[in-house]
Amino acid sequence: MTLLKLALKSCWNRRASVLLTLFTIAISVMLLLSIERVRIDAKSSFSNTISGTDLIVGARTGDIQLLLSSVFRIGHSNNAVSWQSYQDIKKRRGVAWSIPISLGDSHKGYAVLGTDSSYFEYYRYAKKQALQFSSGRAFHNAKELVLGSEVAKKLGYHLGQNIVISHGMGNTSFHHHDDNPMTIVGILAPTGTPVDKTVHIPLIAIDAIHATNSKPRAITRNSNKQHEHGSHSGQDHEHGPHDLDNGSLNSEPSDLIGSPKQITAFLMGFDSPLYTLQVRRNINQYKAEPLLAIMPTVTLKELWDMLDIVEKILLLFSMVVVIISLLGMLTTLLATVSQRRRELAILRSVGARPWHIFSLLSFEAIIITLLGCVFGTLLFYAGLLTVTPMLQSQFGISLSLTPLSPYELTLLGVIMLSGTLMGLFPAARAYYYSLADGMSIKI
Repeated sequence: MTLLKLALKSCWNRRASVLLTLFTIAISVMLLLSIERVRIDAKSSFSNTISGTDLIVGARTGDIQLLLSSVFRIGHSNNAVSWQSYQDIKKRRGVAWSIPISLGDSHKGYAVLGTDSSYFEYYRYAKKQALQFSSGRAFHNAKELVLGSEVAKKLGYHLGQNIVISHGMGNTSFHHHDDNPMTIVGILAPTGTPVDKTVHIPLIAIDAIHATNSKPRAITRNSNKQHEHGSHSGQDHEHGPHDLDNGSLNSEPSDLIGSPKQITAFLMGFDSPLYTLQVRRNINQYKAEPLLAIMPTVTLKELWDMLDIVEKILLLFSMVVVIISLLGMLTTLLATVSQRRRELAILRSVGARPWHIFSLLSFEAIIITLLGCVFGTLLFYAGLLTVTPMLQSQFGISLSLTPLSPYELTLLGVIMLSGTLMGLFPAARAYYYSLADGMSIKI
C-alpha cells in the first residue's frame, strides 16, 4: 500500500507528462471502443432492417443492388417488374403473402414508397416485429398517406395535414405534383430502419400523381376478398369525387392498387422453406421477363462479407493507435528513469530494496494505463450520446448505450496487460541501478 501511495504521488509530481500520456491512451481507448461498437451495431441495424421476408423479387440486376434499392432505399433500379408477372408469381403454391412496392418519387429528400395494406400487415423488422402506429391509421384511399416517424419529426408534420409528392429521388426536384395533394392519416412508430425515413402511399396514388391529366384516377371500393388478393379486372370503375377526396380518419378502405403497369419489386413470405427454394428457382428462370429473387438474410451476409476487409482495416487502425499510445507511455517512463536516478538512489539509501524500485515503476505504468482506460471509456459513452442521434437520422444506425460487452471488456483487459508489460521495461532498468551510480555525478 505504501508503494502504491508513493507511485500516485510520483505521478502527481510529474503530472504534466503523465496527463499527456494518459490523454493519449484515453483517446486511443475511446477510438477502439467506438469502432468496435459502430461495427457491431451497424451490422445489427442492417440485419434488423427486414425480418421474416423469405424472398425479394425485382428486375434482374445484382443481389446486393436489389437489396439496397428495395429495402435500404440506396440507389435505384433501372428496370421494373410488370404487374402481370407479379400477379402470376404471387399465386404460386406455398406463397403466404406478398407486398408490392413502387419507388421513384420523393418528398423533401425522403423516399416515397407505393404499396398496399399488406405492407402494414406483413412487413417485419428486427426480430419479426410488426409495424406500429404512433398515431393515426393506415391509408384507405388514393388521397391518403402514412409517414415514417423521422419524416414526421424532422418536417414537423401532423395528422390531417396536406403535402405534395415530388417526382424523382433526392433533395432537389423540378417536378412537384401540386395538383394531387395528399392527406397525412398515419404516423408510424420509430423502428430504427429506413421505414422511419419513408413516405408511404397507396399504389393507386402512384398512377394518379403521374396521370397525364390533372385529375387523379378514380378509385373503387372492392370487397374484402378482392382487397386481400389484389384481384382487379384491369378497368377503371366510376365513382364520385367524394370517394376520392375523402381523407377523414373514419373513411373505409378503398381500392389501393388500381391498375399499375409495373412495380419496382415485391417481398414474399412462404409457408415452408421448401416452397421458398422452389419458387426462387422458378423466378430466376422466369421466361416472361428477366427477374431476380434473392433471400435477404443470405444477401445481407454477402454484403457484410464484402465489408469484412473494411472492418479489419478499421480495427487494425484503432489497435495501431493504442500501440502507439502505449509506446509513448514507454518512452516517457524510460526517459524519466534516467532523470530520476538520484530520486531512486535516495529511496535505496533509506532502505528501499531493488524489488521496491521495480514495483514502484510498475505501479506507475499500471496507474497510467488504468486511468487511461477509465477516461477513455467515459469519453466513449460521451461520444455515443453525442453521435447516436446523427447516425440514427442520417444512416439509420442505432448505437446502443448498453454496458461494455464481454468482448469490449476483453479489449480493455488486453490494453491493461499491454500497459503493464510496457511498464516492466523501465522498471527492470531501474532495478539494476546501483546506489553508487545514482549518487555519482556523470558528465
